[in-house]
Amino acid sequence: MGKRKGGGGLTGLSRFVLESFKASEPSSSNPTPEPSHTKAPEGIQAAVSRASEDGNPHKKRKTDESAAAVSAQQPWAYRWNEKYDATGLVPHYSDPSEVPEHLQKYFSQRTRFFSLYSELPGCLLDEEGWYSVTPELVANQIAERCRCDTILDAFCGVGGNAIAFAKTCQRVIALDTSPTRLALARHNAQIYGVADRIEFILADYLSFAKSYLSLPSSTFDNSSRKIDVVFLSPPWGGPSYLSGAPESRPSILHTFFDPPIHGAELFKLSRRITKNIAYYLPRNTRLDEIGALLDDALTARRSEPQASPKENVEVEEEWMGNKLKALTCYFGGLVDGQEHLF
Repeated sequence: MGKRKGGGGLTGLSRFVLESFKASEPSSSNPTPEPSHTKAPEGIQAAVSRASEDGNPHKKRKTDESAAAVSAQQPWAYRWNEKYDATGLVPHYSDPSEVPEHLQKYFSQRTRFFSLYSELPGCLLDEEGWYSVTPELVANQIAERCRCDTILDAFCGVGGNAIAFAKTCQRVIALDTSPTRLALARHNAQIYGVADRIEFILADYLSFAKSYLSLPSSTFDNSSRKIDVVFLSPPWGGPSYLSGAPESRPSILHTFFDPPIHGAELFKLSRRITKNIAYYLPRNTRLDEIGALLDDALTARRSEPQASPKENVEVEEEWMGNKLKALTCYFGGLVDGQEHLF
């Protein structure tokens, strides 16, 4: 006879997501487990780092002399796990002469992206990371607005936003489809001393979201384990996507997925997880398209019992100096004055 299946017959990614969202918390009488590297089903991998019940990370200090020397210089060094050191995976540029010409302007802004860029062993970015990472001050501003228990960073890239979220949220779930970028994100999070507050999962957001939505409702009896906020910063096509006037485009919300998915569909799927969405969009996104996202959502909600049709979207311009970098659109309880919707 075969083994009995638990978890309501869930398999694959759905089972993995269920295990991740079980409401059991570490017991104060048991030691906090070391960060582990867990292989998720069907080729999806996750590296889950757990924190102790009071939120303080499990501390493991290196004992060799070189590590002690580094620890004296970097306060995060006592948390460093060599297993997740991605040094050598991509170049760490320290001088403009090392940087390819097309990345020069991004390298000149390196400390805007990561203020600890040069802290040993150095923050790491792949080519896409250089032009897509959220500047640290902007990421910190968004993280403060998104303060909650559990936040899902649907497209974490090299970790700029995930690191900021780990400073304001109890739990961060960081997804990406690139093993390289996920490794770089963990590496960078270690430099900032917050890797133990982030669960790094190699998965595409669409599959993860659908698996999460398929979980039995009893999974979330403990409300602290549900996803409170979803942060969306999907791929928009690179620097060339910002060229041209907004009105010259049929839709700025066509994301670069394979297969393609419109940004409105991405938003609709996310709103099934939580009404609290932070949507990071290109600076030339048309406001009528942003408003249409909420119009469609409210039309769908009017058919729900006791659903209130009144809701606003708040659009925040993200400036660095005299240059507009992006727009962050807040929905649900993240909007000033709509805290009751959280």
